[in-house]
Amino acid sequence: MSGFVRLAILVVVYFLLNFAGCRGLHAQAQVIGAPPEASNMHLVGYNDLQGRSAYQPTIHHQGDRWIAYIGHHGGTDAAPDPVNPLTGKAEPNGTSIVDVTDPAHPKYLHHIPGQEGKYESGGAQMVRVCDGKTLPKGDPNAVYMLRAVGSQGHEIWNVADPANPVPVARVGEGLKDTHKNWWECDTGIAYLVSGAPGWRVRRMTQVYDLSNPAHPVKIRDFGLPGQEPGSTGAVPTELHGAISTGPQGNRVYFGYGTDKGGIMQIVDRDKLLHGPKEPTPENLRYPEISQLTMSAFNGAHTTFPMPGMAIAEFAKDKDGQKRDIVMIVDEAIRNECGEPRQMVWFADVTTETRPMIISSYTVPEASGNFCERGGRFGSHSSNESMAGVYYKKLAFIAFFNAGVRALDIRDPFHPKEVGYFIPSITAATDKRCVTVDGKERCKVAIQTNNVETDDRGYIYIVDRANTGMHILEMTGAARAIAGLK
Repeated sequence: MSGFVRLAILVVVYFLLNFAGCRGLHAQAQVIGAPPEASNMHLVGYNDLQGRSAYQPTIHHQGDRWIAYIGHHGGTDAAPDPVNPLTGKAEPNGTSIVDVTDPAHPKYLHHIPGQEGKYESGGAQMVRVCDGKTLPKGDPNAVYMLRAVGSQGHEIWNVADPANPVPVARVGEGLKDTHKNWWECDTGIAYLVSGAPGWRVRRMTQVYDLSNPAHPVKIRDFGLPGQEPGSTGAVPTELHGAISTGPQGNRVYFGYGTDKGGIMQIVDRDKLLHGPKEPTPENLRYPEISQLTMSAFNGAHTTFPMPGMAIAEFAKDKDGQKRDIVMIVDEAIRNECGEPRQMVWFADVTTETRPMIISSYTVPEASGNFCERGGRFGSHSSNESMAGVYYKKLAFIAFFNAGVRALDIRDPFHPKEVGYFIPSITAATDKRCVTVDGKERCKVAIQTNNVETDDRGYIYIVDRANTGMHILEMTGAARAIAGLK
């Protein structure tokens, strides 16, 4: 049988499964060679990222080039240290650097190995990038990349030549864990998710001044009362990450809990940086404005602020025409719906001391029989770029086996899905397993893990199950929402 005939059969099988009324059949719809599932989103380019499980992509406009920096989880049982074709050597997963200037033809430039280990126990998941000319004390000729490296700490590299990164500094040693950092490029203040020795949780916040990346200066440790060294009693849920609005907004939004017992915490940035720093319960409470305590079912993976949103429905009201909104995204962690649904929540924080959930969003499970497809189904993260092309208009949510979903958020009281893209699986896509009646059952499915956008309007999604990076663009009426031609 020729390769063409084999591919044609696969495509026919895909469409039969995709449109069959039987849930069991539809659950097996993803097969190698089948086209992606899409609405109002179009594939522009693709890179396999050397078959490495991917976490955070950061897209940076670097001179006349656009460079994607992608953090990776640790390796898998099948490929603990994938071979880097550029060096011919087996390397633990770390950071991929890809030139996406031409998004239709992304070019893999370099891989920086990370920490040895598999899955969550290795790699270098988080990456942020700042220009030296923007940082107050940076080398104006440098471009700095900050990355989190498992339990080894945090590293800063000069990636002015992205094909030849140069190490600059290390931050933190002997940590329990690291994760989803935030770095203010205009001030240099960094909120590093760490597991500091003595603290009672795996992840809390270490605040650093990285305005001169070659000489990091620690400002303080921060977390919820009860997490600090020497405390007793119940331990509050651990940190996942923070997003700052910088000195102009003077707020930092912390997300705790990931998939359960979540807390969104609103903090006065100035008080956090300049208030008393000894981690006593009183000092930890000092910069806090409020907390939104979430259901035991749900957590706060990403807390994305959108202040001053003009709500068309309220335009004629005497008060409240503009609202301060925070989009809260939970993280699904169990395969095949083995937990409560993790979703997207919108909170009105206009009255900061009384945050209020106003709406929610999820992908309808029956629209793709996602609980039966294999792997995780539920939300994970959103894009975090505040560039004007999409900010306060469209949001993009990574939804694991349901791909990436595009939401019209101009009315956050009624968010509306306007597009989606579920990539095709490849021969590299890793299996995901559950135990049923004492036996392991495994399925192969897309696991869209993280998403980011650039100022040009391209959307970048990366896959947790080794499928690589897909570069997308909006089409149809959804594209017009962003004002793109």
